Amino acid sequence: MRVLVPIDGSKCSFRALEFATEFTSRFEGSLHVMHITDYDGEAKQDLLDRARTVLAEAGIEDDPEIIPITQMAAPRYANRVGSLILEVAADRDYDHVIMGHHGTGRLGQAIMGSAAKTVVGADEIPVTIIP
Repeated sequence: MRVLVPIDGSKCSFRALEFATEFTSRFEGSLHVMHITDYDGEAKQDLLDRARTVLAEAGIEDDPEIIPITQMAAPRYANRVGSLILEVAADRDYDHVIMGHHGTGRLGQAIMGSAAKTVVGADEIPVTIIP
């Protein structure tokens, strides 16, 4: 089983990542972490370092991927993040998505909440939402 875990740096997304490490270990799956962003800098590097630490502690060798997104109006941004998660999952034949139910972004928790709703609402791939 191939599992995709989108993260945004929120506590909720890291709870999803920790859950995913246990999930893939139990079901002998592979795990890939991605971060969709419209910014660059130290905050992004800190997020990646934190993700690498979680993965290393679980004995998983994966380097989180950065997927750039162009800046756009906030409501469209949220929908676009969800759509990009679905696009990556389909293009790369992932079997499952594990993600937090909300996170951080320009509108705070609304961004990842909208992304999670988009992914779940598409009915294209099994999704586990972590509170």
